[in-house]
Amino acid sequence: MYALITGASSGIGYAYARVIAEYGYDLLIISNVEQELEEKRAILAQDFPNLQVKALYKDLGQQSAAQEVYDWCAQEGIEVEVLINNAGVYHDRDFLADSTAFNALILNLHVHTTAMLTYHFAQDMVKRGKGYVLNMSSVTSNYGLQRMSTYSSTKGFVRLFSRSTHIELKPQGVYVTCVRPGAVATPLYNISERALKLGLAVGAIITPEKLARKGLKAMFKGKCETTPGVAAKCLNIVNCIPTWVLLLIRKMGWF
Repeated sequence: MYALITGASSGIGYAYARVIAEYGYDLLIISNVEQELEEKRAILAQDFPNLQVKALYKDLGQQSAAQEVYDWCAQEGIEVEVLINNAGVYHDRDFLADSTAFNALILNLHVHTTAMLTYHFAQDMVKRGKGYVLNMSSVTSNYGLQRMSTYSSTKGFVRLFSRSTHIELKPQGVYVTCVRPGAVATPLYNISERALKLGLAVGAIITPEKLARKGLKAMFKGKCETTPGVAAKCLNIVNCIPTWVLLLIRKMGWF
């Protein structure tokens, strides 16, 4: 049986691929960065010689991507027992300041592709009576912040979608788990080197490997949701801040 990991050529996705391989799953890694994808496939194949490691170059920001991935797996005879919806993008920018292309990309990638990959592959999981879906959300999924309008909103969809499908599918042997990390030590968030070192030292930032291990542990336990790290859990306090305070923070340029 295969584990399918999206956005697996770097960062969190690659960490998930390495950790899930330790459970004995064959790997299907997907990314839109072709050269990096093939490099990671070769490394994984070398490090886990007893496993099948396949790579699929695909732009998951296209609305047709989920169907194309599912059709490709059917053609190749790949049965997916673990689906890890990890691929994502992030901009620290006001909604209107971002491009039409980026706003379409983040909506398609976080919402449409995540939902439709789950739709296609979970049907086969239900037929077999066993399967796992891990969806990557964020601690920002509980609240709206400036410069995160599309990011936090789409991650909010992932969180609610995961909870709903967890309730629907668990009685049929399919477990859906939502992972809500805070800051992670990857290039996605453009964290400065100084801030990265400090964050890791005090536990405010988590490494991709540690996140992957905690996320998969929660998934295999059949949990609905997990927020790895004490610092990430503490960020939920932002949801209690009144809107007028957030407006003041923006006006004063504090964030």
